[in-house]
Amino acid sequence: MSDFQSSKRTDPRVVRTRQFIQDAFTELLRHKDFHQITISDITSKATINRATFYAHYQDKYELLDALWADGFTSFLLQRIRPDAPLTEETIRQLIHALCDYHQTLNNKCMKNYTSVAPVVEKNIKQQLESFITQLVTHGANGQDPALLKSAATSMSWSIYGVTYQWNLDGRTESPEQLAARILPIMMNGVSALNSNPQPVC
Repeated sequence: MSDFQSSKRTDPRVVRTRQFIQDAFTELLRHKDFHQITISDITSKATINRATFYAHYQDKYELLDALWADGFTSFLLQRIRPDAPLTEETIRQLIHALCDYHQTLNNKCMKNYTSVAPVVEKNIKQQLESFITQLVTHGANGQDPALLKSAATSMSWSIYGVTYQWNLDGRTESPEQLAARILPIMMNGVSALNSNPQPVC
């Protein structure tokens, strides 16, 4: 990033305008389906013109990513150390964190969370996979990197999927109950990963 771009990001006027846009968008999501919201809706609510909007965001999809998906890793880091060992407790914390994340977005997007979640899903899964890759690589001496990558992918998609469905089903059980139900299944895979080191060719 150039010095100009960096200074632009921290310019109080730029920060304030982006906040106006994000606040307007968040408020619209409380009353309208994401796919029904137009750029005109956002600019009208934020009291800015279209040129100002496009100076900050390419479209409403980029805005949605900036609002929710881009901060996901920070959201995880507030709850789990990046150098934590991959243990049952760490996976429990990941499940709880994803439950909190889905619930937070659901509360912010009361009109129709199911229209928003699929849009940010790819971004969230990528960040979750990257985070879990750090965890599984920690202390995994002699393991095949491809195996570790596959394990991280499988675990990230599983955790995202079960917590998303938990939210979609109305959160009929607590995050603790969900974790207790899912952990035995996931720990079987972790145990196999730890007990079967693969030589690196």
